[in-house]
Amino acid sequence: MNGFPEVKEFDEKVVQVNRVSKKTAGGNRVGFSVLVVVGDKKGRVGVGMGHATDVSSAVKKAITYAKSHLITVPVRGTTIPHEIHKKFGAAKIILSPAPAGSGVIAGGAVRAVVSAAGIRDISSKVLGTNNKITNVYATIEALKELRANDKQLK
Repeated sequence: MNGFPEVKEFDEKVVQVNRVSKKTAGGNRVGFSVLVVVGDKKGRVGVGMGHATDVSSAVKKAITYAKSHLITVPVRGTTIPHEIHKKFGAAKIILSPAPAGSGVIAGGAVRAVVSAAGIRDISSKVLGTNNKITNVYATIEALKELRANDKQLK
């Protein structure tokens, strides 16, 4: 240690912690399943699930997975280049660009992903399910489909 505080490259946000148990011959085996979003607030974001017998180990596993599966999100100013509709499982998600200064208008699961990606102005709507895991993965899939130049889309 050189006396300086450690600078983190990525912001990490724990979205959900689930206590899960498995029936075995000797009784129940209790574990934890954790959903984590990591991002550098400069256009890179990743999501990971970790499972372990204690929460801290599950979080470490999820962060390791998320960091190795990062995607790059095209950002135009402080928002996204164009509107996108995406269906993933039961979740239907709509992400729309918003004018500068309007902020992140999104629910908890979507807010974690777009904030980690560095998007500061966006409007979103999630339809179909309240499952945070599905909503986070739907948001990631929607962000993967964004294109930097949307001239060919119009």
